[in-house]
Amino acid sequence: MTLYLLSIYQPDGPPPPQEILEPIMRNLDEINKEMKASGAWVFAGGLHPPSTATVVRVKEGQLLTTDGPFAEGKEHIGGFTVIQAADLDEALKWGAKLARAITLPIEVRPFHGDPRHDMCMRG
Repeated sequence: MTLYLLSIYQPDGPPPPQEILEPIMRNLDEINKEMKASGAWVFAGGLHPPSTATVVRVKEGQLLTTDGPFAEGKEHIGGFTVIQAADLDEALKWGAKLARAITLPIEVRPFHGDPRHDMCMRG
């Protein structure tokens, strides 16, 4: 099984009003339950707004930190789900279900190797 990152892209700005957000959150809860029941779900989380980000980089040997997101844009990653799937087709099916449930674009991307195995090997 390969691990895939399902990144949720959301528009910048305040969250939608409660009457719109509430059914979306119910749909998301149902998809998460379905993923867990199938054994695909590994981990998921929502993120604070991009304004809470700090970028760390090295430039000319000096460590620099900058408040705010790495890149300015009209969208940002608002949350993510890590799943395990037999192949890209299966991962795309989960991505499609998630996109339908929350009405936002989902980027599906495989991990290199298996981070769970790599973490165990370091320990």
